[in-house]
Amino acid sequence: MNVILFGATGMVGQGVLRECLLDPGVKSVLAIGRSTTGQQHEKLRELVHQDFFDFSTIESQLSGFDACFFCLGVSSAGMNEADYTRVTYDLTLAAARTLAKVAPDMTFVYVSGAGTDGTELGRSMWARVKGKTENALLKLPFKAAYMFRPAVIQPLHGIVSKTRLYRAAYVVAAPLMLLMKKVAPKYITTTEQVGRAMLEVARHGAPKRVIENSDIAGLAGTASPA
Repeated sequence: MNVILFGATGMVGQGVLRECLLDPGVKSVLAIGRSTTGQQHEKLRELVHQDFFDFSTIESQLSGFDACFFCLGVSSAGMNEADYTRVTYDLTLAAARTLAKVAPDMTFVYVSGAGTDGTELGRSMWARVKGKTENALLKLPFKAAYMFRPAVIQPLHGIVSKTRLYRAAYVVAAPLMLLMKKVAPKYITTTEQVGRAMLEVARHGAPKRVIENSDIAGLAGTASPA
C-alpha cells in the first residue's frame, strides 16, 4: 500500500507516520507539509508545499496512492468561525478535491474529533465546522472515506505535540490518562491505536464511515499487514 500523509509533524500525524513506517504492508509514504519531519527512512519521501489552498502545481505527484491520512488540524481557541472554517473546511477540501480528481480509487481518512456535529446546526462553532467538513468529504468520489473522531489521545513512543501549551497539558494530565484507561477506556485512545486503525480501514474498510473513539481500539486490534 502506498500512502499520502498530511500533518506528519503534528502529534497525531507523528503517530500515524510511525505506524506506517513500521508496517511491512506499507510500501511508501509521501508526507506533504510546509516543513519536513526531520526523519529519514527508506519508505519515506517528503514534499514541501507552502500553499495548502492550491495543489495544482503538484497534482502530477499525487496519483498512484492507495490511501490518504489527513491529520492536519488547528485549535479553534481564539478564532472566529470564518477563520476557523478557512483553515479547517477550505484547506481540507482543497486537498481532498485534488486527490479525488487524480486518485479516485484511494481511501481518504480524515481526523476530526469527538463531539463533531454532523447536523451542522449545533451551538458549538468548532463542532459545526468539523461536521461540515466531514459531510463534504463523504460526498467526494473516493473509493471510500472515513471520519475518525478520537477523544483524548495519549501520545506514545516519545511523540509530543508541537504546541507548547498542549505539551505542558499532556505532562500534567499524564496520571489522569492512566486512570482514564482503567475506568473509562472508551474515552481515551493512543497515537499508536489511531495509526493502526487508519491502516486497518484503508486495507479492509469498516462497517461505518464515522469512526468514534470507542471504535478505534477495536479496529487497531484487528489491524494486520497485507
